[in-house]
Amino acid sequence: MNNKQLSLGLLVSAMCVTPAAFAGYDIALGNDASLSFGGYFKADLRHVSGDIAYRDFWVGNNAFAPDTKETRLNIRESRFNIGYKQGDFKGVLEWDFYDDQQPKGTSETVTGGHSLRLRHAYVQYNKWKVGQTWSTFMPLASIPEALDFGGAHVAQTFVRQSQIRYTDGGLELALENGSTQSGESQYMPDVVARYTVKQDWGQVSVAGLVRSLEDSNNDGGADGTQFAYNVHGKIKTFGKDDLRFSYNGGAAGRYVSPGANIADLADANGDIYDVEAYTVAYRHFWNNDYRSTLYYGAMKIDELGADRKHIGLNLLKSVSKKLTIGAEVGNYETESGDSNYLQISAKYAL
Repeated sequence: MNNKQLSLGLLVSAMCVTPAAFAGYDIALGNDASLSFGGYFKADLRHVSGDIAYRDFWVGNNAFAPDTKETRLNIRESRFNIGYKQGDFKGVLEWDFYDDQQPKGTSETVTGGHSLRLRHAYVQYNKWKVGQTWSTFMPLASIPEALDFGGAHVAQTFVRQSQIRYTDGGLELALENGSTQSGESQYMPDVVARYTVKQDWGQVSVAGLVRSLEDSNNDGGADGTQFAYNVHGKIKTFGKDDLRFSYNGGAAGRYVSPGANIADLADANGDIYDVEAYTVAYRHFWNNDYRSTLYYGAMKIDELGADRKHIGLNLLKSVSKKLTIGAEVGNYETESGDSNYLQISAKYAL
């Protein structure tokens, strides 16, 4: 049996075992090539009460719904990925289960209505990355360890999209998909630049975004060149503790606070309304098994009357190297009202 036949046999055998075992495999294919399977399983029990409608996680445009009292269980954040690597070449595919509309999705009369959503699909070679992944403008290092998926979305840059990215040390330059909510055809991709400084004390980054948009229908969307920026970082403090922060400013539109200004609404001159958004989070390790994160995010768009905030506090326990359980309480507030939430989660990393 040659190496190709042996590798194929191992792959087929892996695909026939249980999902957890399958997801944990690294398979050598020969010629310095390998396949990997990973991801995690996460189950959430979430209770929301107040004046903001239930969602599986808070974003930037949560609906006003007086006297909300709702509890749901779901596994939507669970995900799996497939990786291929050979020398300096790497390819990644990843999916989760957030594709259907919040909070109900398709009917759950017989089975849970959770459909797949593509998260990442890219290839990387040396300093180049091509495909769909996190925007270069997104401050990944500043995202807190939260049970509410992604933490304070309301104040963050949170975008995955197709792009061409070049990285050289701390410098990252990218051309990214120039999409708009209104579907207007754009002749220029979005341009992003980020520079990161990493030291023993942590890391700090600055990023800039330039968009050249055309609103040919004059429907209130942005027109012309738009600029935005952010500053973000993760700083080590005492022991294993860390402080994370981000600040977003300028005409970010759909990039910041998902849903708040996804249509890139603009003033009479075609300039996207300025957003001011920031997050801060502190993670403390009580001991080797227990840790907590307290986080806060706030966002304002004066012209739209948007003034929204999210605060959360959790307690997590590492039951084993792969299994984490925990609980989180918090409050989400908009200009219309607010809701409290309680979330209990279990996460098993494959």
